[in-house]
Amino acid sequence: QLQLQEMGPGLVKPSQTLSLTCAVTGGSITTNYYYWSWIRQTPGKGLEWIGYISYSGVTGYNPSLQSRASISRDTSLNQLTLQLNSVTPEDTGVYFCVRGEIFYCSANVCLADFGSWGRGTQVTVSS
Repeated sequence: QLQLQEMGPGLVKPSQTLSLTCAVTGGSITTNYYYWSWIRQTPGKGLEWIGYISYSGVTGYNPSLQSRASISRDTSLNQLTLQLNSVTPEDTGVYFCVRGEIFYCSANVCLADFGSWGRGTQVTVSS
């Protein structure tokens, strides 16, 4: 069955770059027509969608994080990555890798079905 496993350092210092990996088993990240998102849960903002990478490699980001976030993939390893630059303590939270589908878009706003979630990985930004 599909398994999503987030991996990361756990602790990141302010101003550094957060790098997380999502290992996917039981399904291919290139399978039509899934979208792969990073979502986080923080004390300050609750659940927040960070961005996605599609089955074909197209990316999109939450405008509030676009300047700092970058999502990529390694199809040979069937893995997804998230990089978040210039982190602050407000970036502390649980980060989830999610598989879903987009079923409606209008004016660059889309509705997505976030069907499958990893367990999440805790990220703490502190010196």
